[in-house]
Amino acid sequence: MQVFTKIATLQEALRMVSSTDNIGFVPTMGALHAGHLSLVKKAREMTGKVVVSIFVNPTQFDKKEDLEHYPVTIQEDLSKLQNSGCDFVFIPGVDEMYPETLSANHFDFEGLDQVMEGAHRKGHFDGVGTIVKRLFEIVQPQYAFFGEKDFQQLQIIKKMVAQTRLPIQIIGVPIYREADGLAMSSRNTRLSKKHRGAAPFIYKTLVEAKNIFGTKNAEATVAWVTKRFEEHPLLELEYYSISDEKSLLPIAGNQTCKPHKRYRAFVAVYAGNIRLIDNMAMC
Repeated sequence: MQVFTKIATLQEALRMVSSTDNIGFVPTMGALHAGHLSLVKKAREMTGKVVVSIFVNPTQFDKKEDLEHYPVTIQEDLSKLQNSGCDFVFIPGVDEMYPETLSANHFDFEGLDQVMEGAHRKGHFDGVGTIVKRLFEIVQPQYAFFGEKDFQQLQIIKKMVAQTRLPIQIIGVPIYREADGLAMSSRNTRLSKKHRGAAPFIYKTLVEAKNIFGTKNAEATVAWVTKRFEEHPLLELEYYSISDEKSLLPIAGNQTCKPHKRYRAFVAVYAGNIRLIDNMAMC
């Protein structure tokens, strides 16, 4: 496994990759866990060479304190990647990725960024789009792998790739969960003991809500979820939405599961001061 901090030396190494070896790319912000490694595993299965980037991108944080508290565990990350089948690791500094100005470009994601995470995290997806596009242009992979835990981000990156006509296939990889159902996240390590014990309630509620949606409409399901969290002493619901997978727009309250329709539930919850997100296919 080779490690690079500079664009030029990474690109020089990638030019030596055989033309018969497709490059698979996994962009991360580090603090790697089993969910990230599942992306590397999928890339290893599908491509000849795997590149992982580690870069905590300042322009996608809407709160300065979240950026300041984001865990940085480079040596542990490299150890995990060494054993995962990764070929190249790219760990650039901020000046390398933003040589001129530390600011995000503006994208027209056709409304995908205006709901859920976009509605609650101003400018977040412009920052994501800016850095992912930059990384794609540097690495020039044939495939890039993203976890479905950030499903809205996945759809937005697919939109950005289509709009910019980058020759990259975006692969979504299923959510990797803890044994108790909690979606793997770097933020999980920041949970207090009592909030870590409470957090699996999120997944349990998603599962139960999916069953309810099988017999009741969206309005009734959302109301049931809202009440469940109102009654929970440790978890605070920010939003729960049943949305169309393609447009990400909330479906009408009277909607139920329909043939040939793909609906997905999205949730954001505060466990103390730690914000957790999750989602689940509904039909």
